[in-house]
Amino acid sequence: MAAAGSPITALPGFCRDCLADAGAPKRCAACGSPRILRHVDIAALTVAHIDCDAFYATIEKRDDPSLADKPVIVGGGQRGVVAAACYIARTYGVRSAMPMFEAKRRCPDAIVVKPNMAKYAKTGRDVRKAMFDLTPLVEPLSIDEAFLDLTGTERLHGMSAAKVLARFARQVERDFGITVSVGLSGNKFLAKIASDLDKPRGFAVLSPAEAPAFLAPKPVGFIYGIGAASAARLASDGYRLIADLQRAGESDLIARYGEEGMRLARLSRGIDSRRVNPDRETKSISSETTFMRDISDFRPLEQILWELSEKVSFRLKANELAGTTITLKLKTADFKIRTRSRSLAQPTHLASRIFAEGRAMLEKEIDRTKFRLIGIGVSNLEDHAGDALADFLDRRSADAEHAVDRLRKKFGRDAVVKGLEFDEN
Repeated sequence: MAAAGSPITALPGFCRDCLADAGAPKRCAACGSPRILRHVDIAALTVAHIDCDAFYATIEKRDDPSLADKPVIVGGGQRGVVAAACYIARTYGVRSAMPMFEAKRRCPDAIVVKPNMAKYAKTGRDVRKAMFDLTPLVEPLSIDEAFLDLTGTERLHGMSAAKVLARFARQVERDFGITVSVGLSGNKFLAKIASDLDKPRGFAVLSPAEAPAFLAPKPVGFIYGIGAASAARLASDGYRLIADLQRAGESDLIARYGEEGMRLARLSRGIDSRRVNPDRETKSISSETTFMRDISDFRPLEQILWELSEKVSFRLKANELAGTTITLKLKTADFKIRTRSRSLAQPTHLASRIFAEGRAMLEKEIDRTKFRLIGIGVSNLEDHAGDALADFLDRRSADAEHAVDRLRKKFGRDAVVKGLEFDEN
């Protein structure tokens, strides 16, 4: 973002393609590229959020060039949900976690591809390794996004953090065939916001100095951690916009909401003291989906639970983790949340085991209540480079599932289709 009142040509900047310092306002004098990045603080900011663009769908297009100009949806069968949608499909209103039948209704010409989590995990690891070549301060958030702190690396790289990040984005595109969007700021909260401002293949800068004015007209739900219920509560107290929080002042918000009030007061002004933490421990891995229509029947909920269990299992295996606590999450039509947990004697990463525990908990919740969301998660995680002990004890099930994983890794996810996925009875 440009500082208010600053002539665009007066702002420092550079070409994102050749990294030459910018002179002309519209195109790079050195290479002719129109991708000029300018900001008054561009040389001083060092905290970034990097997000891979439409990650799963982009990888599928990379591996099948015939899909390049087509709407692509990565997801399950007719009764499944959308795992990812390319930007073409998104123009039709398709989004992640949408039921497949609704996605196909909105975009009937879309090409539907089954997820290949092993392939996505490999690319994610490759990109993350390249991030660590920039700085040791990398905090992964998921398979396709991370925070980076490049403070103090200017001498190492011989250029500003902004130029290093632009060069990195080009490297990812060249070496891995995918694109990323970069958000640059002075803290994590603003960097995450910035990375969403110029997608796909974007680079946006949002400084702490301009944050209060930028945030003021946004709804309070724009602040991370504020869901629908929290936003409704804040609205009932007179805080609908972030500007309302800014006017209230920190002491008033602390008096009303305690520690959460302090968090809201500071984030509303773009203040975030959290450090980029490369040692952040993964506490749980989960997957959930919100339905377009409320569901009360066991069978469709069971089907979705299986698909979510497979997603969680793939992520556990990709990160070489296993866990001992299985948690089922349900949200009712009136936004009340039910969570149920079971502890295992030994850790697991098997989809069949995760699903079996989740299914048993789900059966007890079927009482004609209509649900709008279901999720499954595994926590109390530990490193797991081989077979978890619980999987060893259930050797037949483990052998079968690992055999399926090997086939899918070699031939793609469609090589083996588990029975529950397409059982319509």
